[in-house]
Amino acid sequence: MNSLVEGEGRETERAPLRGDDVERSGLARAVFLDRDGTLSEDVGYARDVMAYRLFPWTIPALRALRRAGYRVIVITNQSGVARGYFTEELVRQVHHRFESELRRYGAQWDAIYYCPHHPEGAVMAYRQVCACRKPATGLVERAQREFALDLRRCVFVGDKYSDIQLAHRVGARGVLVLTGHGREQWARSRREGWSPPDHVAENLWEAVRWILRHGNEAERGATP
Repeated sequence: MNSLVEGEGRETERAPLRGDDVERSGLARAVFLDRDGTLSEDVGYARDVMAYRLFPWTIPALRALRRAGYRVIVITNQSGVARGYFTEELVRQVHHRFESELRRYGAQWDAIYYCPHHPEGAVMAYRQVCACRKPATGLVERAQREFALDLRRCVFVGDKYSDIQLAHRVGARGVLVLTGHGREQWARSRREGWSPPDHVAENLWEAVRWILRHGNEAERGATP
């Protein structure tokens, strides 16, 4: 992968896509992925880089999305920084480790954006109400500018309802995966009558299969 560019919780590269990533509108499509519980096991606020592990289906899922012409963009809340459990340096080390593993097996993401803030954080520098903590739209808007995205053609995948809320706020489709916190969130959503996701999948691989089947459906709600 190319060298990382840091800035306000952003790490990115721009590699060429295989497939039709830009249509006549001139805008690209992307799949926005949550990290913990979606791409990787949710290990809580672990301080050991080696505790973080990708799910076995993550690599084939990312390869399939890239082959189909999607940008792959990771957006993750990392409030452990604000809470004082670990530093931004550990977050970056985890991302470097994941990137190395992806590269080894011929997979990659285009960018990863993270929010280190929390309104009740113990570290004052990160204690704030920000525009980047999901389901706020700040990081998505930044990705939209930097990758020239048509958000109506994008899909968000995550194990929490903040991912689904974020998708619907920007006019995209949202897929809830049942890994991580997903099963608990799905059960709670039905009890409390939350707005449903566009699809519920067992894991990221099943979510990607659904996305690829419905890839030509441009707008949220266009598929059952």
